[in-house]
Amino acid sequence: MVRTLFTSLLLFGLLASGPVAAGEAGPQQHVPASPARDLAQIRSSKVLRVLVNQSRNSSGEVKGEPVGIEYYRLRALEHALNARVADGQEITLKIIPRAKEQLLGALQRGEGDLAAPGELLDPGVVRGVEASAPVLDQVPLQLVGRKGERGYNRAEQLSGRTIALTTASAAGPAIEAINRQLALRKRAPIKVEWVDPTLAVEDVLEMVQAGIYPLTVVERPIAQRWARVMPRLRVDSKLQLAPPQAMRWYLRKDAPMLRTAVDRFLATYRAPDNQDAAFERIYRRQYRVHNPLARQDRQRLAALRPVLQKHGGDQQFDWLNLAALAFKESTLDPKARGTGGAHGLMQITPSAAQRVGVSNTATVDGNVQASARYLALIRRKFFASPRLNERERMAFILAAYNLGPERVQAMRAEARRRGLNGNQWFFQTERIAMEQVGMGPVNFVNSVNKYYLAFNRERASLERVAKR
Repeated sequence: MVRTLFTSLLLFGLLASGPVAAGEAGPQQHVPASPARDLAQIRSSKVLRVLVNQSRNSSGEVKGEPVGIEYYRLRALEHALNARVADGQEITLKIIPRAKEQLLGALQRGEGDLAAPGELLDPGVVRGVEASAPVLDQVPLQLVGRKGERGYNRAEQLSGRTIALTTASAAGPAIEAINRQLALRKRAPIKVEWVDPTLAVEDVLEMVQAGIYPLTVVERPIAQRWARVMPRLRVDSKLQLAPPQAMRWYLRKDAPMLRTAVDRFLATYRAPDNQDAAFERIYRRQYRVHNPLARQDRQRLAALRPVLQKHGGDQQFDWLNLAALAFKESTLDPKARGTGGAHGLMQITPSAAQRVGVSNTATVDGNVQASARYLALIRRKFFASPRLNERERMAFILAAYNLGPERVQAMRAEARRRGLNGNQWFFQTERIAMEQVGMGPVNFVNSVNKYYLAFNRERASLERVAKR
């Protein structure tokens, strides 16, 4: 929600900017290949570099409290490796988040000593590395839907249905195998919707709970964990999509001593009973997006489309980005009132609007115009770099809209200092926000992003309705 943060930014001048549109997720940074390090070299350096899945389910801390499931295992590994060493010789973990599909490549290049996906990997992509002993054994894939809607207990019932999956999901090969069987029986295949790379498994689960996506497939421990903070999720535990597999960590082939130490640790590790206490407390009120295309909301959006498109076009924004922000701020209600004088569809303050040349924000037109101009000002002054792709640019603009641009720029600098990608908000720079501020701004950007993606997947119908 925009508050007095407007005032500090609007003292700055304007720079040129290009249009903002949907695009690919932010590029990951790589380093040149380096030789493998076995346990002796790791002990000498005193640093164990661990590549983790950047998903919030797998890794992440919120204001000093770990909420990623792999953090607990990895900290326990750190403790085990340091159990019998002299003072001053302890190993410290360096956590390196990467997209799931990039973990093994980064491991092979020597960017890390150990990779901890926290999810199943497609066996077909596990090449050139060594797999550890099971982190969890016999892990099944589970179909997840929404309570109150149809459940499934046989794979053939999914014929013709759509399942949303994240990039590199282990469910992809399982669905391909089911589709081959359906084809032999002349049944329609299961449709797979590969979601935007800004979404992790927990984001897709939230959108399933909201009714935006109909179904998804995730590992049972992940489904059960997130169902505790998303109570409207339904896990179809009777449906077997594929034989259960082992969830593992991965190491370089030429690090046998490290592998022995890791396998010895995993053989005896038992998760503490309370390891999800912080996870449940912090996330219980965070994952609450709604379906922005319910009938009444769709009608509101159709009525507001002309003004959103007009001012989006004037400032070179996709009108659906403005629509998503409006849904987050006011649920598309022009009469909404906030705190600090914020009001209207976009929850902007009159004083802030005046600084971008808009005197009347009581009307829908003035309210949207002021907000669009402010977003454009943030973009021109702070996020015009061609190194940002357009989805990440929009995420940074939204983060600055919520937190203030100077603070977001400071977070980008801190991300770079830690070896994270300062040109990527999702899963990278947002980690700094989670640690320094908490989940508020991260949830704000994530929610607007999900509303945008929900609108965008039905763009044709939304724009066609308006032309009738």
